[in-house]
Amino acid sequence: MSEQIIILDFGSQYTQVIARRVRECNVYSTILPFDASADEIAEHAPRGIILSGGPSSVFARDAPLPDPKLFKLGVPILGICYGVQLLAKFLGGKVEKSNKREFGKGTLHVLDNSCALFDGLPESLQVWNSHGDKMTKLPRDFGIVATTDNSDYAVIEHRKKRIFGIQFHPEVVHTPRGREIIANYVHKICNCGKNWTMRNYLDRAIEDIRAQVGNEHVILGLSGGVDSSVAAALIHKAVGNQLTCIFVNNGLLRSREAEVVREVFGRNFQLKLKYVDDSKNFLSRLKGIKSPERKRKIIGNRFIKVFQEATRSVGKAKFLAQGTLYPDVIESVPIAGNPAALIKSHHNVGGLPKNMKFKLVEPLRCLFKDEVRILGLELGLPREIVYRQPFPGPGLAVRVMGEVTKKRLDVLRQADVIVIEEMKASDWYYKVWQSFAVLLPVKSVGVMGDVRTYEDTLAVRVVESQDGMTADWVKLPYELLEKISSRIINEVNGVNRCVFDITSKPPGTIEWE
Repeated sequence: MSEQIIILDFGSQYTQVIARRVRECNVYSTILPFDASADEIAEHAPRGIILSGGPSSVFARDAPLPDPKLFKLGVPILGICYGVQLLAKFLGGKVEKSNKREFGKGTLHVLDNSCALFDGLPESLQVWNSHGDKMTKLPRDFGIVATTDNSDYAVIEHRKKRIFGIQFHPEVVHTPRGREIIANYVHKICNCGKNWTMRNYLDRAIEDIRAQVGNEHVILGLSGGVDSSVAAALIHKAVGNQLTCIFVNNGLLRSREAEVVREVFGRNFQLKLKYVDDSKNFLSRLKGIKSPERKRKIIGNRFIKVFQEATRSVGKAKFLAQGTLYPDVIESVPIAGNPAALIKSHHNVGGLPKNMKFKLVEPLRCLFKDEVRILGLELGLPREIVYRQPFPGPGLAVRVMGEVTKKRLDVLRQADVIVIEEMKASDWYYKVWQSFAVLLPVKSVGVMGDVRTYEDTLAVRVVESQDGMTADWVKLPYELLEKISSRIINEVNGVNRCVFDITSKPPGTIEWE
């Protein structure tokens, strides 16, 4: 990657969004922990450095702080929210507790439109704030660029050193023209071109896979989802029949999932595919388990064990390929000392057991979901597979709240089919990020056919997103919601109530578990 922007993560829930916005400018981005040394940062030869926001206060005893030497690397720096307060702390300014906190929408007043960050933008902008502290004294030799009603130093710059501070969040969708601010930073301040494309990545990835694998064999767990499908197509393009895909039926799949995978990849794409039905063992190990994290770990551990058993009949293989994505890596591995909490565990992340003698091949590890879709099209995969909605690695186990049983899974599958059918029939399926059903451990009273019922509740979740890092619930037409609800209650035995989830991410997550 000849040109890239480094993002130092100080625990912001939006750090990954910043990285994605940079890539939307066709510039590669890499997230490093906040305490990465200046030498480590310099090894990446960055064109620019972005200091993310974060939940901490610079006053806190354990506040995450960067290596002071990064300010001497001579590359442009952009501090966002907590990042701008770090500029004050390290470069001679002052930060104080604010009597009036700023959360949510605000209006930015640009005083100096000669600042390159705001090239082509109006003097008044809607922005999104999320901070309790504020700068009360400028760092040495900095100038004021913009203000908000609660901050006289909402945007600051040291034009000669190309160091900029922004108190608001330009990366989120609630700052409508924030992408243009980031684009101005990477292109007009950092002087980056537009060289990060999926065609370039594809060529590079094929070379990297061939260099890593050599003449050895690779095994990949194929689920039928977008990530594993694209990973399989990419590795197959790189090393051909050196790849063997193993499809494990864990009993937690969507309706007809096993049949579709075997048809599409085994017969149509001529990939070497081994099918293993281990559904009974998965379900037996989940009996009585209600904790989301325990479910994930049980499924992940069993998945690896089945792989170990399956590889004995496949032959010797040195590498195990996984469809791990960048958000999986970031969300699953907390940075040492970082105040950001672990959001979820992921069975693709965290390494392999010591007794599992595979080396990992993760060709999608630095990509976001929408980038993976573009890569899939570049590889010639059918649009129906490439634009299939995301499906969690642990399958329906994390959409059955509480204990997972075959009976409850069957109920959920029936409802899931109805949601997908109606979303597709109404042309909404490909307009949204995800649409699915969730079976709740909640029973309620109903009346069906003049008979009193006491049955399960099912939630319908439909969200729109660009990268899965943030998401808003979708305002579906009432007629569509009515049809989905009516069909579920009439066609799915055991369900007498249907609710619609209107929670965004944050504060919620996309999946319920």
